[in-house]
Amino acid sequence: MVDAGDTAWVLVSAALVMLMTPGLGFFYAGLSRRKNVVAVLMQCFTAVAVITVIWALWGYSLAFGPSLSGFIGGLEWLGLGGVGSEPNPDYAPTIPHSAFMLFQAMFAIITPALIVGAFAERVRFGPFLLFLVLWSTLVYAPIAHWVWGVGGWLRGLGALDFAGGTVVHISSGVSALVAAIVIGRRLGYGSYAMEPSNPTLVILGAALLWFGWFGFNAGSALGSGGLASSAFMVTHLSASAAALTWTVAGWIHKGKPSSIGAASGAVAGLVAITPASGFVGPLSAIVIGAVAGILCYIGVNVRAKFGVDDSLDVWGVHGVGGTWGAIATGIFADASINPAGANGLLLGNPALLGAQLIGVAATWAYAGLMTFIIVKVVDSLLGLRVKPMEEMIGLDITQHGEYIVQ
Repeated sequence: MVDAGDTAWVLVSAALVMLMTPGLGFFYAGLSRRKNVVAVLMQCFTAVAVITVIWALWGYSLAFGPSLSGFIGGLEWLGLGGVGSEPNPDYAPTIPHSAFMLFQAMFAIITPALIVGAFAERVRFGPFLLFLVLWSTLVYAPIAHWVWGVGGWLRGLGALDFAGGTVVHISSGVSALVAAIVIGRRLGYGSYAMEPSNPTLVILGAALLWFGWFGFNAGSALGSGGLASSAFMVTHLSASAAALTWTVAGWIHKGKPSSIGAASGAVAGLVAITPASGFVGPLSAIVIGAVAGILCYIGVNVRAKFGVDDSLDVWGVHGVGGTWGAIATGIFADASINPAGANGLLLGNPALLGAQLIGVAATWAYAGLMTFIIVKVVDSLLGLRVKPMEEMIGLDITQHGEYIVQ
């Protein structure tokens, strides 16, 4: 039976998560150079439209439709056929099936949008759109089905991912690293500083992400009860702890507390708590966030030392943070918080940690391999990278004919 309160909360949460993708655009725009601000915003904004249509036509069916051998959903819900106002008891028995579909659509949107930060400032817009279509179909939909789909093999194994640590953050973070390596560095990378254009936009973007993340995690309870409240609380605690530890780490390392560091730390804490948010209590959340701030700070600096031009540090924040969050779920999960979950290692159940590690390894391997193939295919068909002169001028002018007035 449809519950009005649950339905209202999930629809509001879907709207909050939708806001995260434009918020991500502001976050990335502030980290980009001035000549590429419009291009980055355009990529994130357009992802909303492209993935929404893909999700309606076939993405939702592939991710959540009746399972084919645990790997992918069937085609029963193509074009949203059969997805209406009645609940689907397999996923959310108190809200319309269409509300569940819309909520999940927002996750499908932001995941490939996260990858934008890896190849920012050097990719053509048309081929980027093809990348979105292929990646959401061939990478996101299968992994979402593994973890969340009824009959998905990782779900059957007992792996837990409350709101997308594996499905969203590991998949996008690892894909970002692969894409950055395959596409190659920006012109002049390593020869001169490529400073962020606008820390103000970074803080604005991080604030919008933090705000939207309450829908991301608390909305994943799919109801307006105690579990949503608990997920909301631990999300805020983890983000706060990570913002502090990243800021302090950067302060010690570089001599000054950075506003961009504080913003990046908050996002790292949000990433790390995402898979655990429906399964852990407040003290565990603070630990998860505090460790995430330090691990992600190290990840960003290690990536830089290896000379990989992940322009806006998608792997360091989402890949590292998502991996830690998935592992931390296996350590700190508490079935008393959510009986639909399981106890973790600290409560005497090492099997959950084993399932989490399998999920991490499978997602790393699959997302990495498929992204390598997709980037190569798109590049061979359309040419993914802009010409050197276009890159020097900037993508705002060369791709969109628009620019920020100096």
